[in-house]
Formats: sequence, structure tokens, C-alpha cells
Amino acid sequence: MESYKHKVNYYETDKMGITHHSNYIRFMEEARVYFLEQIGWGYDKFEEKGIISPVVSVTCNYKHTSTFTDEIEISVCVQKITATKLILEYEMKSKDQVVCTAESSHCFLSPEGRPLILEKAFPDFYASLLKFSK
Repeated sequence: MESYKHKVNYYETDKMGITHHSNYIRFMEEARVYFLEQIGWGYDKFEEKGIISPVVSVTCNYKHTSTFTDEIEISVCVQKITATKLILEYEMKSKDQVVCTAESSHCFLSPEGRPLILEKAFPDFYASLLKFSK
């Protein structure tokens, strides 16, 4: 699968001239949206089908700094999928150096806020995710 690329904007840097740590969470979301679109399950399709997928947790491990105009290449893979939870893993690189590794955990809910068992409610989506799991 093709990686997502993000060019660091000036406003994403701090007074020290490095990418502010909070922006990596945004980069993860951009890459997640791109990943889901690539497998045919973009957020527009989620909404159309009545799927709500909140973030349950996020972890980031910062390895190296990035700065204005650096291009960050973000790869996404499914670390784990269960009946009700999806864990995605991210690796962010700039100039062939890992700048951040991260993970996000998501659940799936109906519009009423009830948990969805993904394999039963949306077997096609579940099967798509399985193809990209470790």
C-alpha cells in the first residue's frame, strides 16, 4: 500500500523551529483517512453506512525531530483487529529516518452509540482490514 506524505507547514513548527509534537496526531489522522480511502472505506462511506469510529487511545514515540518543509512519509498498517476494536500502527519517516512511531485504537459504534461487532455488521470492511493486518 502506498504511504501517505505530509509536508511540514511553517505553522506546524514551534519557537525552536521543529514540528510541534501535537501535530503528529494530526498527521496520523490524515494518514488514517488516506489508508481507509485506499481500501475503499473512506469516512464518507462510514457516515453513509451509519458507522461512528471514535479514537479510544493514541500513543506516540518521538524518535527524531522534523522541521519546516520536511516531507514526512507515513505508513499505516493494522496492528490488531478484534470484534469491536481496531488498532492501527504508524511509522513516520523523513529523509529515511524514523521521526515517530505511533498507534491509535478505535472502536465502532452505531449512530445511537451502541457498539458494533464489525465482523457481523460490516463483514466486507472487516475482511478489508484483515488483508492489511500484521
